[in-house]
Amino acid sequence: MKKILVVAAHPDDEILGCGGTLARLIKEGYRVDTLILGEGITSRDGIRIKGKREQEIKILREKLYKANKMIGVNKVFVRGFPDNRLDSIQLLDIIKLIENVKDEFKPNIIFTHYWGDLNIDHQITYKAVLTACRPVKEETVREIYSFEVPSSTEWNYPNVFKPNVFMDISKTLDIKIKAFRCYDTELRKFPHPRSEEALRYVGRRWGSVVGLNYAEAFKIVRMIK
Repeated sequence: MKKILVVAAHPDDEILGCGGTLARLIKEGYRVDTLILGEGITSRDGIRIKGKREQEIKILREKLYKANKMIGVNKVFVRGFPDNRLDSIQLLDIIKLIENVKDEFKPNIIFTHYWGDLNIDHQITYKAVLTACRPVKEETVREIYSFEVPSSTEWNYPNVFKPNVFMDISKTLDIKIKAFRCYDTELRKFPHPRSEEALRYVGRRWGSVVGLNYAEAFKIVRMIK
């Protein structure tokens, strides 16, 4: 059985970035675990006071578990680093966390953020994943893919996302949308990129690039065959 680890900065990134792909691959027999690095709330405050947001963090975590269960994820790891403040954490601490989860799960494939995202947490997550997955002889990870996150990837001009892998999600887009509805506080009205309508447009756009009805797009970071 092939194993996939998704390493994402915040709750909802995993669904936005590759929810349709995960739902499809799980149906095909892959095992998927998710690692979320940040707590996803406290950047709304000028000064981080975690205690002020404890209840909201708890509710968001419940939504995270529900969304991942909906698409069939086996296990969810959550660290709870400060939201949009990963640059305040020693990079080595983030790398070690990823290594610990990776050593326990031993994935063959990793999905993570695109290096050129606007969001600083996404950039750091990408860098930490690459460092944690150095291609030494005993490394189990043979493939690394980066995904886009609407309202982050496309807003960082001129670092344009140029995918070279496209996954047909025509049969699992609805599962992705339903899973994202679990994050009801993150849903927006169209034309915001995080609206249901926009997410469908994104899927249709990438699908049209390669002759499919709907697709999710990825950039290969590393593939060892």
